[in-house]
Amino acid sequence: PKSRFSTAEATVILRENGKMREKTLTMDTLNPQVKAVEYAVRGPIVTKAGDIERGLQQGQKHPFTEVIKANIGDSHAMGQKPITFLRQVVALCSFPELLNSPSFPEDAKQRARRILQGCGGQSLGSYSASQGVDCIRQDVAVYIEQRDKGVPADWDNIYLTTGASDGIVSILKMLVSGQGRSRSGVMIPIPQYPLYSAAISELEAVQINYYLDEDNCWALDINELHRAYQAAKEHCHPRVICIINPGNPTGQVQSRKCIEEVLHFAYEENLFVMSDEVYQDNVYSPDLQFHSFKKVLYEMGPEYFNTVELASFHSTSKGYSGECGFRGGYMEVLNLDLEVKAQLVKLLSVRLCPPVSGQAAMDVIVNPPLPHEPSYLQFHKEKSAVLGALAEKAQMTEQTLNTVPGIKCNPVQGAMYAFPRIFIPPRAVEEAKSLGMSPDMMYCLRLLEETGICLVPGSGFGQREGTYHFRMTILPTTEKLKVLLEKLRDFHIKFLKEYASLEEPKR
Repeated sequence: PKSRFSTAEATVILRENGKMREKTLTMDTLNPQVKAVEYAVRGPIVTKAGDIERGLQQGQKHPFTEVIKANIGDSHAMGQKPITFLRQVVALCSFPELLNSPSFPEDAKQRARRILQGCGGQSLGSYSASQGVDCIRQDVAVYIEQRDKGVPADWDNIYLTTGASDGIVSILKMLVSGQGRSRSGVMIPIPQYPLYSAAISELEAVQINYYLDEDNCWALDINELHRAYQAAKEHCHPRVICIINPGNPTGQVQSRKCIEEVLHFAYEENLFVMSDEVYQDNVYSPDLQFHSFKKVLYEMGPEYFNTVELASFHSTSKGYSGECGFRGGYMEVLNLDLEVKAQLVKLLSVRLCPPVSGQAAMDVIVNPPLPHEPSYLQFHKEKSAVLGALAEKAQMTEQTLNTVPGIKCNPVQGAMYAFPRIFIPPRAVEEAKSLGMSPDMMYCLRLLEETGICLVPGSGFGQREGTYHFRMTILPTTEKLKVLLEKLRDFHIKFLKEYASLEEPKR
């Protein structure tokens, strides 16, 4: 059959005049916005890691036996076990015959029945409304009200989404308009999660960088917001500010005072606020707590709470459940103009609805077992074990990295990542530039080739000129994380020696 295909191809290629037919879609005709998109978390280093992994499976020799992927916040891929109750509810929803099985607890069955009642034909296989299944949106509203100690939540403001990413992109899409100096500007933290820069490129909006203060535990400085805003006003129309709290890749947890300052700034400058709160359950420092932007906005009084437009995002992918593959999430959008709200629903209806199994998973996260229910003890034990292990690994990562000469790591207060600053000797910087790559990209490539550790260079997230970083997840098992940190330490010292510069980094 092989020859048959090649002759078929040959007849297509060789036209009568012997000219080859050219492709319609080439790099020259490709949408330039697609070309401009970059997403470092699955960038060239990760592609190379995949090649090396396949090579190892085929018996190729490397100076290591396995690739350790610390590039992406994918908990289950790194060995985290699913939360039993969540999987029970989703299993019951997917295969309702199990509702008759004695091996499933009553509280899981009760939730599954309620979700199925809300689905067309009582099946997870039917489309839901574009904003999501009504009863799940109602559960989300109750969850938010409890989380925020009684701040009212209206389920009509809740939209279920395909992971948080889908909601973030939809809201950005609504906000981008104008030409030239009136083109929408989007304020994002640097370092940032590259979904933001990628979406901004794709939508042809203007990216406005505001820099987090590395020397002050990556805190957000209100003066820096003013600086970035004033500078951007010269060439675009700043319309929206994005905040990631707890931070990705930086792991900081914002203080209440800081959130208040940001909201006051947005109120004064008439900015739409987007608050990415997917790591709200991941706070490790005992003296810190998560404050939602919505709760702080409410406490600032009706003048703020009834006017500032705020979209907050949450997801099934992070927290203690780590259910990335379900692509579940929600957003709560406050103070949206009523006609604009109808336009948002229209926009969401084009993609029909988020995966209904992901909606069911989101429901379990906002409606977990209560103390009097049969699944409570096991659920509580599993949740505490996951969060406890992450807190331990956060501390271990920070402490170990800080023992390495030329590496400085801020406390990992929350989320799932460390974002240490690395000192790269001038000679290595020169070499990287001659190779046409950023110095931290060269560093991470060398690290991968020599140790099998896959990290993401700081340049993929943004960093102050002349500083270099990498992002690593704290998700590998404790044993694997120890190995990773030891290998990283040895590599870094060797790297410094090789470029013959053991001078102290500029602190």
